[in-house]
Amino acid sequence: MAQLGRPGLSFTEKAELWNRWRRGESISDIARALEKAPGSIHGVLSGRGGIAPAERKRAGVALTSNEREEISRGLVAQLSLRAIATKLGRAPSTISREVSRNGDATRYRATLADDATWDRGRRPKKCRLAQKPKLRALVSSKLQTDWSPQQIAGWLKTKFPDDAELHISHETIYRTLFIQARGALKRELMAHLRSRRLMRRGKNATTKGQPRGRIIDAVSIHDRPADIEDRAIPGHWEGDLLSGSRNSHIATLVERSSRYTILVKIAGKDTQSVVSGLTRQVRKLPKELRKSLTWDRGLELASHANFSIATDVAVYFCDPRSPWQRGSNENTNGLLRQYFPDGTNLSGFSQRDLNRIAQRLNERPRKTLSYRTPTAKLEQLLH
Repeated sequence: MAQLGRPGLSFTEKAELWNRWRRGESISDIARALEKAPGSIHGVLSGRGGIAPAERKRAGVALTSNEREEISRGLVAQLSLRAIATKLGRAPSTISREVSRNGDATRYRATLADDATWDRGRRPKKCRLAQKPKLRALVSSKLQTDWSPQQIAGWLKTKFPDDAELHISHETIYRTLFIQARGALKRELMAHLRSRRLMRRGKNATTKGQPRGRIIDAVSIHDRPADIEDRAIPGHWEGDLLSGSRNSHIATLVERSSRYTILVKIAGKDTQSVVSGLTRQVRKLPKELRKSLTWDRGLELASHANFSIATDVAVYFCDPRSPWQRGSNENTNGLLRQYFPDGTNLSGFSQRDLNRIAQRLNERPRKTLSYRTPTAKLEQLLH
């Protein structure tokens, strides 16, 4: 079985991820640009509620790397801390704390001290709502009555005009809700927000010009030729995604006449990943088994035209919320839960693993086939 989990993103990749997210790109677009699984991108974004981390900067009064080099040279020359402070125009106490925090006069190294100071600055600091219990209680109570963060912030300034300790910006409330690592407001309170979003989008995010919620040039199942309905001719398939934990998925294909099943490993739920995986497996089939594919209305097959061009397979789409129109596939997905229980991370299965599981399913007798196996039925149809 393949190794579980996905490789992480580098510092540079995370920086590009957040820049693209601020510009309003979708998770799928970012995943393609970084050549990562959409689940990996979603994991980074959801961990901060879609709010990009602030760019880290050194405080204006902090010692610079050049000053630390001067301290190191002064110590080597056995100058006193007061003399080094005078030379740098710093308080002696500043130099004393710097040296004591980073070894001592004999072990101080400028580069190591600079790195250690930068790392110490990463320590999480409590947010305002975590530090102010009374303020936190007021904000929580108003959120529970469906007030928006902006209404709460305005009300607090009106209710307590002379108490700055009980003032807070609406942006800080949003940040505390969406970045759960802050631990000040319960996640359940997000259900009281009108948008019900779990992540914030950038100001430039837009769906304008994007075919969200609909599939361009989709051919309805009602326009499917009548000879597909009677299941007499092999080569017509039903398909869908089977979902697991951590945003993992596999594609399932079921041949309508024989109930023969193919499982397809996919890198993500985005249409490029799904179409690529389906194309790879379907092109391995003999031509007489490549006639049509009936799918649900999921946008994972939005690029159906590319799939049809690559495989010469016609694609038909079911009506919204009509799983019975792909009855064979729905039934097979239920059988597959024996091998992939709810909560299984499907990204850990290789294509070879999936082929083995599909073979076991295809060699089980089916009542609907008069207790013949899908493999035997398909062989009969082809001969």
